[in-house]
Amino acid sequence: MNRIDYFFSDKVKDMKPSAIREIFKSLSDPEVISFAAGNPSALSFPVEKMKNIAEEIFLCCPTDALQYSITEGYPLLRTQVAARLKERFSIGNDDDEVIITTGGQQGIDLTTKVLCNEGDTIICENPSFIGALNAFRSYNTNLVGVDLEDDGMNLEQLEAALKTHKNVRFIYIIPTFQNPTGITTSLAKRKAILALARKYNVLILEDNPYGELRFAGEDVPTLKSLDTDGRVIYCSSFSKILSAGMRVGFLCGPKEVIQKVVVVKQVNDVHTNIFFQILTSKFISVYGLDEHIASIRELYRQKSGLMLRRMDEKFDKRVKYTRPEGGLFIWVTLPTGDADEFARVAVGQKVAVVTGSCFCPIQGDRSRSFRLNYSTPTDEQIVAGIDKLAAIIDDYIK
Repeated sequence: MNRIDYFFSDKVKDMKPSAIREIFKSLSDPEVISFAAGNPSALSFPVEKMKNIAEEIFLCCPTDALQYSITEGYPLLRTQVAARLKERFSIGNDDDEVIITTGGQQGIDLTTKVLCNEGDTIICENPSFIGALNAFRSYNTNLVGVDLEDDGMNLEQLEAALKTHKNVRFIYIIPTFQNPTGITTSLAKRKAILALARKYNVLILEDNPYGELRFAGEDVPTLKSLDTDGRVIYCSSFSKILSAGMRVGFLCGPKEVIQKVVVVKQVNDVHTNIFFQILTSKFISVYGLDEHIASIRELYRQKSGLMLRRMDEKFDKRVKYTRPEGGLFIWVTLPTGDADEFARVAVGQKVAVVTGSCFCPIQGDRSRSFRLNYSTPTDEQIVAGIDKLAAIIDDYIK
């Protein structure tokens, strides 16, 4: 039988599977301790409360939950999201609008689809979230990475990129508990980044899925709350504070932009899963979010503290790592070597990490860093896994 040669579009032919998703496939071995996930802890899911709400939905409004709905999102949930953004983050004015998306990932994808032509430039942090990078690549954009410092983007590099590259459509930034590094951009740098965006007349896509998960330090205002001229589009979700599997996210931005997002979403998935939108809305109405989020913060404070204390005790002192005040991740940098090779050695010894090259804006770039996640492993796995990693590091950097 003759084999068919398949032709793929220019948009996808060079795309690679998410390395993180591929790592999941290798974790069927129960002996592997995984620090590779980006998942919220299973302990954070309010199962009984969701069960009660689900039963109520099927008793009281099954047709609403099972029928087609409007693209913009369940009206009450949109109102609740807008109110929480205003109350919690000082976000939103008369020119802003909210749309419910299928996770934050769709918000990133649809924003790019609305704003970018092939060959346009997107500036992002280096390293940055692989899901966003792949979304940008799927539209054949020109990705330009700006190195992250301890308090956010290198401002000189950012201005040089804005000066040098043509058709910069937006700056993509995860300013709070960044994925993959856990770094939080300082208020001074947030103001400076916004000022540079104004100076060079570009937009900002602020991705803030972890902002509610602060367990230490003081809150820093969002870029969106500092924006006075409709320059910032704000993306977030309920994935890390309620349930990742429900895929309920949202965008808040200028009406003119959001209305275009509505149009492209109509040809994407029509609307986000309406059952889970109603469930999310009723959870907020019946139980509220503050107490639930407080319990998650405490859980992650304990888990991150345990991991960092063990790393302080066991890791070679030449190894550097971030000390996040929230979120899910710690970023580890080896004094020498290649993190791809290190990750292969580690998984062979039953510990999984995500290599830093996965998060490089330029495909093929190498890295000495890797990402650790503390939300999903048990406390016992954290201790055993860090001890194993310490021994692997000692052998690797001799």
